Amino acid sequence: MTNGFHDHFSGVARSYADFRPHYPAAVFDFLATLVPAGSTVWDCACGNGQATIDLARRFEKVIGTDASAEQIASATRRGNVEYRVATAEQSGLPDHSVQLVTVAQAVHWFNFDRFYAEVNRVLAPGGKIAVWAYGITTVAGEAVNALVQDYYANIVGPYWPPERKLVEEGYHRLPFPFTEITPPPFQMQAHWNLDELLGYLSTWSATNRYIKAKGHNPLEKLSADLKSVWGDPGASREVVWLLTVRIGGK
Repeated sequence: MTNGFHDHFSGVARSYADFRPHYPAAVFDFLATLVPAGSTVWDCACGNGQATIDLARRFEKVIGTDASAEQIASATRRGNVEYRVATAEQSGLPDHSVQLVTVAQAVHWFNFDRFYAEVNRVLAPGGKIAVWAYGITTVAGEAVNALVQDYYANIVGPYWPPERKLVEEGYHRLPFPFTEITPPPFQMQAHWNLDELLGYLSTWSATNRYIKAKGHNPLEKLSADLKSVWGDPGASREVVWLLTVRIGGK
């Protein structure tokens, strides 16, 4: 695709679908209070359809777009969901055709001026936009968490794209030219064994950029280090992310 699309995830589309954590139902329940249930929703940069399917349980129609054909191919299907390959800045949707625009864990990759112009074009009067992202991963257990934080900041840290900084800061500096609505606080949680955690870390763009640059997988050493402090590798540990949500009206 053109338009400056940053494709960090097509190569891991299948594992992305398998290992990414799930957004809390409370987020979608709150969004359902903002616009009528009969609304059409544009889920932009939908990836494998993780948020799309939750939206589809609450709204009449959801259009999921992603610039990655591989992600769209791996997306979960549902009768009231339509998937399209399209960039955020050129959705192909008609003017004023949707009541809600959502972007999960992706708006920091966009050309903001062009995307927000597209949002204003496709949103119906009174429509809303919601963008969200989860930041640093915290794993239960001091020794385990210390290894994960070191991996994030020091091992693959230099390989994070610069846009990642917006996520780390909780989207506080994200340009957002809409009349804002303050949502309640949200948190993401999962209970993963060691293999599930490593699977998630394998989907990080920084992990994959490290592999391309260095020619070896940094997770091999991390896996060995984690095994020494995890205990039973089949046992689950709590994994937590703070979830930042920004919501605005047209």
